[in-house]
Amino acid sequence: MIPIRLAAAALACALLAACASAPRSASAPEIPSTVLLLSIDGLRADKLDRDTTPTLFRLASEGVHSIGMRPSYPSLTFPNHYTLVTGLRPDRHGLVHNAMSSDELGNFRLNDPAAVQNPAWWEGGEPLWISVRKAGLKSASWSWPGSEAPIHGLYANQWRPYDESVSLPERMQQVLAWLQGAPDGIIPRFVAGYMEQVDQAGHNHGPDSPQYAAALREVDAAIGQLVDNMARDGLLERTNIVIVSDHGMATVSDGHVVATEDMVAPDIATLVTIGQSVGFRPLAGKVAEAEQALLGEHEHYQCWNKAQLPAQWHYGSHPRIPPIVCQMREGWDAMPRQLIAQRTPGDRGSHGYDPALPSMQAIFIGRGPAFARGRQLGSFDNVDVYPLLTRLIGIPARPNDGDPQALQEALRTR
Repeated sequence: MIPIRLAAAALACALLAACASAPRSASAPEIPSTVLLLSIDGLRADKLDRDTTPTLFRLASEGVHSIGMRPSYPSLTFPNHYTLVTGLRPDRHGLVHNAMSSDELGNFRLNDPAAVQNPAWWEGGEPLWISVRKAGLKSASWSWPGSEAPIHGLYANQWRPYDESVSLPERMQQVLAWLQGAPDGIIPRFVAGYMEQVDQAGHNHGPDSPQYAAALREVDAAIGQLVDNMARDGLLERTNIVIVSDHGMATVSDGHVVATEDMVAPDIATLVTIGQSVGFRPLAGKVAEAEQALLGEHEHYQCWNKAQLPAQWHYGSHPRIPPIVCQMREGWDAMPRQLIAQRTPGDRGSHGYDPALPSMQAIFIGRGPAFARGRQLGSFDNVDVYPLLTRLIGIPARPNDGDPQALQEALRTR
């Protein structure tokens, strides 16, 4: 595999060459009325190239792209999708993991519709589609995490629940219809869309597999269909398109899994979360035993009391975070023996590792009237996307953890 720095450098050179003759605007354009935010779950920043992702490559050459966007900790799907649309880190908005437990709310799991649709899990932040509605504007969402719950009593004006049986072309057709103003003739100020295919292929086969590349081609083709139709209908040049991913993907070699029962006995601590950011809650009277078994460095992981987690992760104060958190080393998973026995042989992929790792870097592409042309951006934290989006949409940013100046260079200047 080409190292991430070399891949990024090669992409930058190709993009600059492609745009060498592009005219530059003498003045900044007026911000258009629509922002389209698309997420490709699990797409690693170094996987963009002219052959596999021609549409994404073209959009990057016509706009801006980053060599890598750092996810928030933990580098998991629901926490980072909610960070992107609230500007809050998971420790603040409360989606602290893909799986959570709360004395008041019970258990949260991705595959539990009742939990996903319960607004109490989500009300630590206000997502963009709600802020847009409160501003008297129209918003729409195709299955962005959180959009199936009535947060602060509201949904997006139009929204669709997660349904993996709906094909990518069908999803893009729905997004196009919204951009055209369906069903009420009012064009939304903000539209969000989510695609899971790359993440699924990465988990099942790893990020360097033919299946991962095939899923990426499928997503790229669907976005290409949408972009072509937007150009046909005169929508492309008055829409700011932002394409992101929530995290990257690392290879997990066959057999690289630790049994959680070997980390600490179940009669000492309850297992709260599995995978890569692994949480435990000591049983009553067993705190000292749990800490003795878990805390500190181990061969394939390291554990901390939640208040002592590394400062750069900005994580450890929210009550939904388990008392002890163990972070797996890159390329290792942790789960109960029963689940390990059900794993099929072979390499696979995972995320949830340290957000600073090259394998965890997410993508960021911006293309449209407000964006510069053919510009490569340095790395930045994904909380910085939110203040950019509020600026593009034209609404005030709510209190957030992002830096409003971090992506200033992404925009056209006078």
